[in-house]
Amino acid sequence: MSAFQYLLVYNSISFTFAAMAAATIFLWFGRSEVAPPYRTALVISGLVTAIAAYHYFRIFQSWEAAFLFENGVVSNTGYAFNDAYRYVDWLLTVPLLLIELVLVMRLSRDETVSKATRLGVAAALMVILGYPGEIADSNGTRALWGFLSTIPFAYIVYELFSGLSRAIETQPPQVRSLLKQARLLTFASWGFYPIVYMAPFAGLDGPTANTTIQIGYTVADLVAKVGLGILIYIIAIRKSEIEMTKTTPVQA
Repeated sequence: MSAFQYLLVYNSISFTFAAMAAATIFLWFGRSEVAPPYRTALVISGLVTAIAAYHYFRIFQSWEAAFLFENGVVSNTGYAFNDAYRYVDWLLTVPLLLIELVLVMRLSRDETVSKATRLGVAAALMVILGYPGEIADSNGTRALWGFLSTIPFAYIVYELFSGLSRAIETQPPQVRSLLKQARLLTFASWGFYPIVYMAPFAGLDGPTANTTIQIGYTVADLVAKVGLGILIYIIAIRKSEIEMTKTTPVQA
């Protein structure tokens, strides 16, 4: 591994840890600025970034332990870099990302429970099926588990653009475009993970493949968690203002 590759991953992980931690503080403090029905969505959104911040701290520690950087030269220490931290993080946060999107829409109780449960289970299954391929030694095994992981991913995409489309149309006109942006951001960022996952099939191997995967996953995490969290906050603020306007009596 070159010094550039090592430092690129090192600094990107450090930056992402700080970004996740800052987003957590922002979202949790922002909870008091929205109406009560939307506070749970912000709590969960902040929980997503808090969990991610912890795991990025652990990823950072593992990266430091796996490599020794001295005098511009990178060498292996003998300790294996633990990429499982990412999958533990995703197993916890990916279902929550979909749940926060459902909660900020403030659907009926039955519809909220139904959609959150279906999407959450599918998201967890997608992560679980992807992990064996991530740690596989052969591209064939990686491709097999990657294909299996795309089955629940395809279901999630269907729900986002079919099931949630009808629900979005019931939302106030002022937030429909924001909800569509949040849905598109979720799809785009999640769609980037499989592309990174398949990096070894592009002829990349060794440190180049490792660097590409680490940077790719890190960028996707920033967009999917911090980016979506900010959108959820904006939607919650906008819907709170709309509801406050409706309940404020008109002065004669």
